[in-house]
Amino acid sequence: MKAIYLMGATGSIGQQTLDILRAYPDQFRLIAFSFAQNLDAARAIVEEFKPAAVVVADSDLGQALLADFPELEQYTDLEAYAAHGDYDLMVNAVMGSVGLKATLAAIQAQKEIALANKETLVMAGDFVMAAARDKGVSILPVDSEHSAIFQAMQGLDRQDVKKLVITASGGSFRDKTRAELVGVTVAEALAHPNWTMGAKITIDSSTMVNKGLEVIEAHHLFGWDYDQIEVIQHRESIVHSMIEMQDGAFLAQLGPSDMREPIQFALTYPRHKPLQDSKPFDLTDIGQLHFEKMDLERFPMLALAFEVGRRGGSFPAVYNAANEVAVAAFLDGQITYLEIESLIERAVADHVEATELSLERLLEIDRSTREKVRGWLAQ
Repeated sequence: MKAIYLMGATGSIGQQTLDILRAYPDQFRLIAFSFAQNLDAARAIVEEFKPAAVVVADSDLGQALLADFPELEQYTDLEAYAAHGDYDLMVNAVMGSVGLKATLAAIQAQKEIALANKETLVMAGDFVMAAARDKGVSILPVDSEHSAIFQAMQGLDRQDVKKLVITASGGSFRDKTRAELVGVTVAEALAHPNWTMGAKITIDSSTMVNKGLEVIEAHHLFGWDYDQIEVIQHRESIVHSMIEMQDGAFLAQLGPSDMREPIQFALTYPRHKPLQDSKPFDLTDIGQLHFEKMDLERFPMLALAFEVGRRGGSFPAVYNAANEVAVAAFLDGQITYLEIESLIERAVADHVEATELSLERLLEIDRSTREKVRGWLAQ
């Protein structure tokens, strides 16, 4: 039985991961999980799965949970349990840069990692992948796009693959012009046409920052140059991504818009097991699939992601940090939708690369970028 450490258990990916654990109780045990604020959901997880440990930074929430479940071992940060916990596989389903140090700690502990946290590789992909290679640790992708590429490449010789093709739904505003984005509301931005996701990732999908982060992540996960990664718009979100072979053939992974499939494949790799309670999927019901070139003038954040990816170093971390602050400000009503882009562009343009980049320096740049952008918001 595989012991699972689930980081971000009360979020969208975390909850769907729990669905997989419910479906295969003889193969997986939730040994530990983390949560941020949702105490009721955390209580329900403890009651159902009876884990040995919980990770929660808020001491009041931790004490409230321990009052009901005194047998629980409690940790206050993700990294500590990642480094010392008795688990086999970490599912990193937290949002934002908080997942980075815990991922590195899990690698040092030689634990298997199922990665749904884009920011880990966007911020520090060179450091993370080098550490994983050194420790012989597998990093299994959970994002549907990266899982699709990973699945399509199984059994292939790398030299036979020409290009990675990442698909994008286009997000909430895919049919709006730039002019029509002026004054759009938070509610409108959160209305994704294909997926039900958390607020931050839904906003990122609409600005195409999410796809930009996926491009940078794919570069690190698969070791491909940015010139060998393409993004195309695919409205139906049925083809989750593709690879183009040297002879012109395309290999694609298709399926319904159900994040449990890539989550389950990461947990059961290399096996494809039945997905419990999945809706019937019939391509003849869909009838047509559409593919379009990405308009990089309409989606400048995708173009900027390729730029910061090629520049490398700490530029992707700046792009990510500025976006996290800007999206939070938009969700709180502090800025308009288009100001998200303006803040990210300003942060990247304002950044001066460090001469010697260590992990510690990278984390400092991440912190200082956030402070800088928050300062601009206060002006």
